[in-house]
Amino acid sequence: MQLPTPKGMSRRHFMSHMAGAAATIPAMNFIEHIKANAATARKNNKACILLWCSGGPPTIDIWDLKPNSKNGGEFKPIDTAAPGVQITEHMPKTAKVFDKLSIVRSMSTREADHGRGRYFMHTGFVPNPTVVHPTFGSVVAHEAGSKRKDLEIPGFISVGAPSGSPGYMGTTNAPFVVSANGQIANADMGGLGLPRLNQRLDMLGVIEKNFINSKRGELPQDHANIYTKAVNLMTSEQMQAFKVDEEPQEILDMYTGGPPAGNGGMMMRNAGGFGRSLLMARRLVEVGVPFIEVGVNVGGWDLHNDVFNTLSNNNLPQMDTAISALVTDLTQRGMIDDVSIVWMGEFARTPRINQNVGRDHWAASWSVMMGGGGLNNGQAVGETNADGTACVGKSYLPGDIWATVAHAMGIPTSTVHTSKNGRPMKIANGGTPIKELIS
Repeated sequence: MQLPTPKGMSRRHFMSHMAGAAATIPAMNFIEHIKANAATARKNNKACILLWCSGGPPTIDIWDLKPNSKNGGEFKPIDTAAPGVQITEHMPKTAKVFDKLSIVRSMSTREADHGRGRYFMHTGFVPNPTVVHPTFGSVVAHEAGSKRKDLEIPGFISVGAPSGSPGYMGTTNAPFVVSANGQIANADMGGLGLPRLNQRLDMLGVIEKNFINSKRGELPQDHANIYTKAVNLMTSEQMQAFKVDEEPQEILDMYTGGPPAGNGGMMMRNAGGFGRSLLMARRLVEVGVPFIEVGVNVGGWDLHNDVFNTLSNNNLPQMDTAISALVTDLTQRGMIDDVSIVWMGEFARTPRINQNVGRDHWAASWSVMMGGGGLNNGQAVGETNADGTACVGKSYLPGDIWATVAHAMGIPTSTVHTSKNGRPMKIANGGTPIKELIS
């Protein structure tokens, strides 16, 4: 008895791909394949790229500067391509494409602990001991990825980011984690020949079937589904999306800032991890992945000390280059209106500058950057007061951010899921799309 091949894949197709799983497809073949399917992908496949700043970025120094306040710090605001919207002087490239982006400046939560804040911002729900809520990427994988019949790789991919649990969406919607270099553990045949691999798959099929038939809950079926996905990973041409080094040098340079001076370009491919991650995200969108989370790993964001030197000399220049490249690339490829971009952390930093020239945890008044997705971009929604200590007027919660993304992706915000204990759960915790941003 042979283990059934994945749905939609013939036995001959399966064997031919397995025999060549360790070999790479020439870069031009993959690029031509992408071009041939780009129009269909843009028409049918909405996506979201989450840029996650683990540690809590100081949004008062990036998106909502207060130059006339003692809390304002050392940076000056500059104008952007969005009339009336200013951002930090240390992101001049991003400023030039800000007509494609927006800022929500009146986020307000009560979760200033790293773990609780990460959970709240990813799920839209505060932590609850009776239920594990799904990170929003798992919601999108369930609602959108499962409906994409041509998608052979996971619908939720995390590139170097702590993305969270799939909760009641089940392990089949868990994030598939890769590094910025596209390295994936255990996604090849491990040196086995095809006959030996088939023997192992036969044995696994018998074991899986017995466990599933024993009616011991959903885990055996989830386990079988995961292994089916693993086979898909080993055999799918879509795996080429992880191979960022196949991109033309000028595209790599655009995302990473180019080769370090004096290296003649030879060191380029080991530089710019965040830029490489965003380039990988664009490639994954092109093959149909609906949700990609990318860790903004540019030096750390838990800036209790030396905040201004860290931002100006390290974090912001790297982020500026990569984000502006992503927006420019998506725009040039005609994809910007189909890809929602969300930049956030678990909270922000205190308006008050501490004795170590740093900022501490702060969740009462801060910013999230959004863009693309066919939203009404080029604006700042909401505001904080003159010293950044409080929101003025309407404030927003994480559920409102995710409801806006759901709207942009065509996922009904009226959707209700059911938790493991039978409780109805509104998508994005019943958040409301931000009216100024939606078309």
